[in-house]
Amino acid sequence: MEKRALGKGISALIPEREMPAQGKVVFLKPAQIKPNPLQPRENFDAQGMEDLVRSIKEKGVIQPVLVRQRGDSYELIAGERRFRAANLLNLNELPAIVKEVDDRDSLEISLIENIQRQDLNAIEEARAFKYLLDKFQMTQEEVSEVLGKSSVTISNTLRLLKLPQEVQEEIRNNRITYGHGRVLLEISDPNLQRKLAQEVISKGLSVRELENLVKTRRPRMGKISMRREVHPDPHLAMLEEELRHVLATKVNIIKNKKRGHIMIEFYSKEDLERIAHRIKGVAGL
Repeated sequence: MEKRALGKGISALIPEREMPAQGKVVFLKPAQIKPNPLQPRENFDAQGMEDLVRSIKEKGVIQPVLVRQRGDSYELIAGERRFRAANLLNLNELPAIVKEVDDRDSLEISLIENIQRQDLNAIEEARAFKYLLDKFQMTQEEVSEVLGKSSVTISNTLRLLKLPQEVQEEIRNNRITYGHGRVLLEISDPNLQRKLAQEVISKGLSVRELENLVKTRRPRMGKISMRREVHPDPHLAMLEEELRHVLATKVNIIKNKKRGHIMIEFYSKEDLERIAHRIKGVAGL
């Protein structure tokens, strides 16, 4: 499969040497540009927008937005904050680069721009990853290659979507962190996840403090409430870690006296097929 340039960032898509005709900077009226329905970013920091508006008011729009033509108008691909700031300032024109891309590339470019600038929170990233997996039938390896993130990171981020909606919103609103969400995923009781999330917010608990809190309450939670205990068998713990690395997903080994079972998590139909394909490849089937 031919490697794509998307993982290198927007500069790889619009190198200056290849800018005659399509790809050159043009000046468009903001009214000609429509927001990107695939925009992965949902939260826009008010203070950050004020700073950007002030900067553009003083120095103008230095970096063009990226758009694609849609009939008589244009659809934004990257540069949502600059586009919003231009509208707030009632600018007559906005520098733009026109690029012909499909829906998948449009989402990928928008993701790359936001991720490289660290503008997306973990939930926005997770939802965008899931959209790529479900809508465009991409594998986690393809998403990993395109976005320059490890498969393990993508798997861990996707797992956040298993948290209750209320907890996801707290992460999306930056009231609790990705790290807090990872700790809460160790609990299977949604009500307890919600309760602990609120405790993190009200008490300002760090990730380490939340981990300690979970440990102190562990006896009362019981086996059903917890997904995973520290493995008592170092050999099985090492085997779990090896399987996670090979399959690029969460794996738990539960062993009784003589028997047990292996739990392998997947996050979509495509992810299941990917894992099955990898197992068959390892087994030589």
